[in-house]
Amino acid sequence: FTVSAEAIEQANELANTQIENDAQLASARNQANTSRAALQEKGRRDQMVAAAAAAQARKQVAERAARAKERQALQKKREAVIARAQSDPKAAARVLLPDYGWGDDQFSCLDSLWEGESGWNYKATNSSSGAYGIPQSLPASKMASIAPDWHDNPATQIKWGLKYIQSSYGSPCNAWAQWQSRSPHWY
Repeated sequence: FTVSAEAIEQANELANTQIENDAQLASARNQANTSRAALQEKGRRDQMVAAAAAAQARKQVAERAARAKERQALQKKREAVIARAQSDPKAAARVLLPDYGWGDDQFSCLDSLWEGESGWNYKATNSSSGAYGIPQSLPASKMASIAPDWHDNPATQIKWGLKYIQSSYGSPCNAWAQWQSRSPHWY
């Protein structure tokens, strides 16, 4: 049995074609594996980014909840101080100062002012003018603009007095300065 040169050439061409096809198939498999690996890596990165974002969101929610809880605790404490205004009107005034835009630096002036006016006595009455309460409101009924319990509630009187000081003098220290400059003292 003899094989012709032509048959050998055809066999070589088929073998070369097969080798090329195998090489192309291997290359395609490598590209597919590389693409699959890249997609898997991208998926892992995306999962890590999503997990980090979720963790950050949980942290922010926890921080907001903690701040809200702290604000509630401070508000309860503040309300308790205001509720005890009959026994400690100075503490009530101190916690109310920020409501009018003032810091604790204004308290010493307010303390001096109202110590001079009423001695911080919510029942103090000026026998000659009729001024009443801690801030010595004249007429006393002006304090009803805050609440109807002005006659017996030092917190209502303090709120009215702070509002009056804010609108008339700008700050307790300004009111104190005016009080000192007048004889007899008034503001």
